[in-house]
Amino acid sequence: MAPPTGFFAAAGSFSPGPSARARSCCSAPAALLACAASWCAVSRRNDFRFESPISGPDASKVLAMTQSTPPGGPGMAQATNLNIGGGAAIVAPASAFTTGIPQNALVVLPLKPPDDLEAKMKDGAVALDLAEMWKLLGFNGPAVQVTDAQGQPMMIGLDDLIAGLEKNYNENSDDLNAARMFVNELMKHKRFEKAEAVLAKIVAGGGGGEDWLGLGVAQLNQEKWEKAESTLKGAQNLLPGNSVPSLHLAKCFKGQGKTDEERKMVERAISLATNSVEAWAYLFSLLKEADGEAAALKKISELAGEEANKGTAAPFVAVQGFFASDEKTRDKALEWAKMAVDRAPNDSLALVCLSALYGQMGDLQKVIEVLKAHEAKMVRDVRLAHNYFEALFQAREFDKVTKFLNALSGSPNTEVKAFAVERSRMLAQYFQQQQQQLKR
Repeated sequence: MAPPTGFFAAAGSFSPGPSARARSCCSAPAALLACAASWCAVSRRNDFRFESPISGPDASKVLAMTQSTPPGGPGMAQATNLNIGGGAAIVAPASAFTTGIPQNALVVLPLKPPDDLEAKMKDGAVALDLAEMWKLLGFNGPAVQVTDAQGQPMMIGLDDLIAGLEKNYNENSDDLNAARMFVNELMKHKRFEKAEAVLAKIVAGGGGGEDWLGLGVAQLNQEKWEKAESTLKGAQNLLPGNSVPSLHLAKCFKGQGKTDEERKMVERAISLATNSVEAWAYLFSLLKEADGEAAALKKISELAGEEANKGTAAPFVAVQGFFASDEKTRDKALEWAKMAVDRAPNDSLALVCLSALYGQMGDLQKVIEVLKAHEAKMVRDVRLAHNYFEALFQAREFDKVTKFLNALSGSPNTEVKAFAVERSRMLAQYFQQQQQQLKR
């Protein structure tokens, strides 16, 4: 059994948007082994995967292999020691894995048999894109996780989810909750044109500031600059203390080439919410583009030292995100992450960033040192819990891991509780496998 998947890193800018109940599993660092009849698909479980909102995950590629590939041939030798790399999945006959399923894989049974894949495989290797892979597993569109009426998680194809929500919306056209639930998923999955139409009806019917904001964002993402500007100004008036309309107006002005107005809106967003990491990241990006990196860093440091901003770690968290993903600049990211924690020692996001950077560098003891005094926060924050667990597990401090998971199991936070249950099960399987290996 492979160790858990790595440290969670929260770094860089965070795009605001409506909350959603469905979570796409396309970007999850999960392993996949899909089996049906005489074929199977294998993909890599990423060890030490660090996610940053600055850049999204690369699209995975899928490779189908024929049964004629000999078990001892290139790429398939010593299956029990096979640790699949990259973002690819392998579709191959189950018989190809004669010495066992790779340790970093999980099994998923497809909902329906493939249509013509087996016939294609007879002629040689077949490349599948992600859409074809999801179809192979029986999903109409990418698989997303939703919650059923009993509160249990379930998987459904995105196209089926959207169709179901649209049907519910059409049958309950006067129900704002049904409309907003539909819009949440449309926005989340970039169906902006349809989202604009639904939001326009909500706004016309007396919708609130959040509805105006959503409509403006939908228009913004379609580059309808003038409409978006007008709508977002309306949202700004209805949400006078909210920084998000100003940030989106900045993006709108950028699209129109109005650089002065763009800068003013970013600064306004910061004045409204000094702890907005996205606003500070936006400002740093503007400054860097205009005056260069050194000048931008100096200006952010000066602004962070002003009286109004002395209580927030957001400027430092924002800047470290620009350097965290590149190993060459990780020392610079670490410097700014340390400043974030020095500024606000109890800021959860700052702690997540600093611990993730130490995790990327392989310094497990530093991760433990940074987080051990904050176990109480982990009952409510799954990001901190994740990084602390990873460090303890990979440092093989199993007594502490067990006590930690026991403490998390009583969390009132459903996400943290689910994390504790999942990791407890994983830990039990790991110990079982270790005992089996000792008996051999």
